[in-house]
Amino acid sequence: MLDTLAHTLRRHPGRPAVLGTNRTGAVRTKATCGELADLADRCAAALHARGIARGGTVGVAVRPGPRALAVMLAVHRLGARAAVLDPGAGPDVLCARLALARPDVVLADAAAQAVAGWARPLARRARLALPDLAGLGPVATVGPRLPGCAPALDADVRTVPLPPPVDGDGDAVIVFTSGTTSRPRAVVHSRSSLAAGMTTVAELVRPEAGRPVLGGTFFVLVPSLASGAPVALPARSAPVLSRQLRRLDPQATYLTPPQIRRLLAAGGRFTGRVWTGSAPASADLLTRVKRAGAQEAWGVYALTELFPAAAVEQADKAGFTGEGDLVGAPLPGVAARTDAAGELLLSGPAARDRYLGEAPAPWVATGDRARLDGGRIVLEGRRKDMVLQRAENIYPGLYEPALHVPGVELALLVGVPAGDGDERLVAVVQPGPGADRVALRAALAKPLERMGDARPDVVLFADIPLSGRSLKPDRAAAARLAARRLAERSRG
Repeated sequence: MLDTLAHTLRRHPGRPAVLGTNRTGAVRTKATCGELADLADRCAAALHARGIARGGTVGVAVRPGPRALAVMLAVHRLGARAAVLDPGAGPDVLCARLALARPDVVLADAAAQAVAGWARPLARRARLALPDLAGLGPVATVGPRLPGCAPALDADVRTVPLPPPVDGDGDAVIVFTSGTTSRPRAVVHSRSSLAAGMTTVAELVRPEAGRPVLGGTFFVLVPSLASGAPVALPARSAPVLSRQLRRLDPQATYLTPPQIRRLLAAGGRFTGRVWTGSAPASADLLTRVKRAGAQEAWGVYALTELFPAAAVEQADKAGFTGEGDLVGAPLPGVAARTDAAGELLLSGPAARDRYLGEAPAPWVATGDRARLDGGRIVLEGRRKDMVLQRAENIYPGLYEPALHVPGVELALLVGVPAGDGDERLVAVVQPGPGADRVALRAALAKPLERMGDARPDVVLFADIPLSGRSLKPDRAAAARLAARRLAERSRG
């Protein structure tokens, strides 16, 4: 699909490709198709001049937008692979990850270099940190330079011929996931698995040419632009995002659950179809999205190792009465089964090729406990999140969906050590904006009664900590919060 995108950009050079917005929500063009294609060609020529070729590795620390997409197109053309840097991971972790990936060059915009340099004290407040990028390998600047930045990637690029596109399969991208500083873990997608994932997205969403799509991820940009649909990068501020949606009237919107919750709290409205994933999306959240104007509201189950794997529309999710979290039927080409321990295993053309430094494996172990219900995937919790209560194994994901009654923003079941290897089961419930806590506690009474042995010992109302690039609920931090609150109660 990246090859299709390159041809589409050249066929319609004057068509808007990537859109932005100002504080009033007005639409502005950040890059036309022709400008994006030219930028990708310049990046490819410059990387080629630096010796980057098939099998090479390029570290990428560039904010989402036209330049980041141009870099990915250039790396793809050369047959190299991109190692994605996450400023939120911390410098020690990043150093360990890049030591494993061994990039031939690190491409960074001025903002990333500022985070690693003079703006480090300011960036630390935003929980962003990068090591000295020059210590990771040769560095080149993508986009405007600031004082102290590395030389521009495309300096003197006019004298370098553009190499022909590389055909065939091979490594395309390295995305770091879990692991430690001593043993980092990274997912390696091949050119074919990346293409299969983007094709699945295109077939699922069916973007129409000429109508805008709102979203900022690579898996939004490529299928939409290849279909002829311009893509608007979502505003960071919820009020501005609300105005942007009103002005843009997108055919499809991709936002994470935290972005959607903030938008709804700001009174935002939707049009067209809305898609969300990267973190759990409850039936209540999807219902609120449709009440806010969406024609359809979809939850997408996806992993770094296989994107996307399954999808479910609000009506199906809201109508599901069984235990656990319905995430939908496997998408075309995705095979699903469970092992003897109940862990969900997935396979398909879009599955990662391997983990960096490991041999390829046909099945992706998701870490999720699940069952197949009429061909649909129903999650029952993370295997590692099990709580041991009175010698009973409690899997939180099996019961947490029942806690998402109207007025509940998020809910987690966590274990707090109670001595002798036992744990107290605590429900940490985050009320929605303006929710009446007395009424909310009454509304929770019935689902709590139905939880049997998994009924929590304590229900705490609190804001649930979030973490990671997609701001998923941080279960470990929520457990620590619950432990502190219980300790304060006992002292009181």
